[in-house]
Amino acid sequence: MSNFYDEMYSTAATVRPHYQAFADWLAQQPPHLIDQKRAEAELNFQRVGITFAVYGDNAGKERLIPFDIIPRVINAAEWAKLQAGLVQRVTALNRFLHDVYHDQNILKAGVIPAEQILNNAQYRPAMQGVKVPLDIYAHIAGVDIVRAGEGEFYVLEDNLRVPSGVSYMLENRKMMMRLFPALFASNRVAPVDHYPDLLLDNLRTVAPHGGDDPTVVVLTPGMHNSAYFEHAFLAQQMGVALVQGQDLYVSNDTVYMRTTRGPKQVDVIYRRIDDDYLDPRAFRPESTLGVPGLLDAVRAGRVGLANAIGTGVADDKSIYPFVPDMIEFYLGEKPILNNVPTYQCRKKEHLDYTLANLPQLVVKEVHGAGGYGMLVGPASTTAEIEDFRRRLLANPDGYIAQPTLALSACPTYVESGIAPRHIDLRPFVLSGKSVSMVPGGLTRVALQEGSLVVNSSQGGGTKDTWILEN
Repeated sequence: MSNFYDEMYSTAATVRPHYQAFADWLAQQPPHLIDQKRAEAELNFQRVGITFAVYGDNAGKERLIPFDIIPRVINAAEWAKLQAGLVQRVTALNRFLHDVYHDQNILKAGVIPAEQILNNAQYRPAMQGVKVPLDIYAHIAGVDIVRAGEGEFYVLEDNLRVPSGVSYMLENRKMMMRLFPALFASNRVAPVDHYPDLLLDNLRTVAPHGGDDPTVVVLTPGMHNSAYFEHAFLAQQMGVALVQGQDLYVSNDTVYMRTTRGPKQVDVIYRRIDDDYLDPRAFRPESTLGVPGLLDAVRAGRVGLANAIGTGVADDKSIYPFVPDMIEFYLGEKPILNNVPTYQCRKKEHLDYTLANLPQLVVKEVHGAGGYGMLVGPASTTAEIEDFRRRLLANPDGYIAQPTLALSACPTYVESGIAPRHIDLRPFVLSGKSVSMVPGGLTRVALQEGSLVVNSSQGGGTKDTWILEN
């Protein structure tokens, strides 16, 4: 993997300055102690119940996400650039969402073809003209970032619907501090444990009529959801109720929670359910996960939803290529963080290029998530490529293609010892009265040698992410 940027080493023998303190510490640790600590980490994660459901996997419903004890370390200067770029990007995306559901100036200006928005499966006409608190739609955003070289960060995708993974970020840090307290005494690592407080403060701003103590709940589809651990964890950490659809009802356009003391009005819902299942009266009538009449309560301004209904139109992979244009259109600024070059297969010339270069490209479904339904050309067989070719020809509008990026690698414990493995980073950006984030994010690691797919659902693992304060 010598042609990839290594996060820890500038050459085989030279440690990057911001990794030096960790490298010195690691060199002093006896191998048996490290093995012992890794086993302890696994046992603790099992005990806490930090699992992830893998859909379509017959081997078992729940799986432990592999955790690696070598952290991903980012120096203060690089983080400052990343943070500025993330704030800029999420601000523009929220401006775009407000515009799409109100004046549609960006469509009138021809910056984005109107049909790409109005015919998009994620566009919700029912939200047209609806006032949302502070004009914020994506209160919690998870932005996936990869590094291709020194200072070369690219945004891989924006997750604005129900982004997950923040609980793993918090538990990874807790685990590292428990296993290796001395490390944190010798490294000035910025804290992340205040995220639940930050999230709760942010959610309170979503309350339609302000108030000192709005009632906030976390709405989960239930324990069979792949991210249920996270839903329960965040509700517990924030000290708010974890509810399912049947725990809530709507009366006179107001949402109430059933409690042992009788009905209690709900002001803010942090929903972890997709739009389609939120309200059976408005969307899928067969849904048993949502709350009948919830959309009416939102439209009447009687309850705040985080994230708002309809945010998916901004993180759809067919809209992703236009985010740099949004930044210029709404903010009058050049993007700080670049997009990965993207071919929109709905365009004939882009489709032709994609079909001619399938073995070298990554092809993704525009509505896809979790690493499913994608082709990684260099890692695919001839039969898989030909199968994808047929899919593309049958539905070109449903796909985008991107060059295979040289994702940076980070030393990782594998069966044979320590070896470089590809990583990405998902920082979590909170938008309310201001845009804020904790210094860090979820680093995901592709554990298979040479693999570029980091998703937990595809067998990826995680690392603690250190942002150095000096």
